[in-house]
Amino acid sequence: MSRLHTRALAAVAVLLLGLLIIWLASQLQPYEDVVEHGPAPEARSNPYLAAELFLRGLGLTVEHHEGIGSVETLPSEGRTLLLLGDRRNLTPRQTERLLDWAAAGGHLVVVAERLWDEKAGKSGDLLLDRLNLQQYATEELDESSQTPQSSTAEEHPQLTKLYLENERAPAFIAFDTDFHLYDADNRAHAWANSAGATHMLQLQHGDGLITALTDSWIWQNRKIDDYDHAWLLWYLTQDSAVTLVHRSEHDGLFTQLRRYFPQLLVALGLLLVLGLWHAGQRFGPILPAASPARRQLQEHLHGSAEFLMRHGNQARLLQQLQLDIRCRASRHHPGFEQLSAGAQLPLLARLTNLPPGRVEQAMRPVPAQRLSAPRIDALCRQHILPGRPRPALPERELHGMLMGFADLVFQHGGSGRLNIIYRRTDGNVGWVDPPAVSP
Repeated sequence: MSRLHTRALAAVAVLLLGLLIIWLASQLQPYEDVVEHGPAPEARSNPYLAAELFLRGLGLTVEHHEGIGSVETLPSEGRTLLLLGDRRNLTPRQTERLLDWAAAGGHLVVVAERLWDEKAGKSGDLLLDRLNLQQYATEELDESSQTPQSSTAEEHPQLTKLYLENERAPAFIAFDTDFHLYDADNRAHAWANSAGATHMLQLQHGDGLITALTDSWIWQNRKIDDYDHAWLLWYLTQDSAVTLVHRSEHDGLFTQLRRYFPQLLVALGLLLVLGLWHAGQRFGPILPAASPARRQLQEHLHGSAEFLMRHGNQARLLQQLQLDIRCRASRHHPGFEQLSAGAQLPLLARLTNLPPGRVEQAMRPVPAQRLSAPRIDALCRQHILPGRPRPALPERELHGMLMGFADLVFQHGGSGRLNIIYRRTDGNVGWVDPPAVSP
């Protein structure tokens, strides 16, 4: 094939590829696809974020507070306080401060939280009990106490209708029809009713207003654009600064972990269970309990030795130990018992690899009777410098100076003087023989 034919085929291939690309491009049609990622973190943490943005869009000043602690310092004139959070932790002192704030000219909007208890004479909602506003379940109401239906009830029987002056049609609000508000003191001057219950009451309190609602979910992010919910929010807050509180107290660590990190709590629970299981495992068979009637020679010997030590029989223990040493030496060196005491000591030192002085001290015969310090003092007064004045030593000092180093004290048969034999610091034996004193 010639070079000309090759170039022609390449040109045709390029042409066909271009035509294919043009055809494919003509078949493509652009389109838009909306991917829902759910609400933003700010919207998930604040269920009334849409209500705040709506009010700001109307030009109102809106403040958001997590708790009521900072609300107490707010000015009352020209301000609406939307208290939409859980008030279980509200104290009587905080309740009185809120009522005083409303009486000073503020507008307080609250949500009824608990049903009225006829037996207890209260509901447990401190704020509504203080105002004598009662909430009942609609199904428990008598027919005579239910709100009569209006002429427009057939149009929207499940909606609450709010009538205003100079308005031909009411505003429709989707309150929960399972609850009913009752003004026991008949102080309310405005209200909103569904077919069989009242869901909003407004009364004068001092120089301000208090509006009570059966529920506030109508202003949450997913419901505020239904019916006339947004209009009602504007109506209650018009021409005023707005402070919104949807949490009366900050959530604790456990509550936040349960809300945002439930998997972490599950993992920690499993780790705790596994840790307890591991710690409770047994690494061997169960040992039987020792019988209280058992007899062990080691326990017997230890108890007997302690008894003898407590009762001052150390000499008996020492003699038995010396006897045991001689018996063991006889096994290693036959004829040991026939040797003299002077010959036994070097042999014991060689067998035990101990200094001869320590061996002699250990094998020294135990005196049959120990002299007391007063007795030794009397002998010294009698035989050492008799008739000469000298200070009497206290028993404590005499014991430390004499009894501490004296190994043997005896009266010399020839001279009649008191002699002392003691162990010197170099390991040798010292002999104290006082000189004779001429009369």
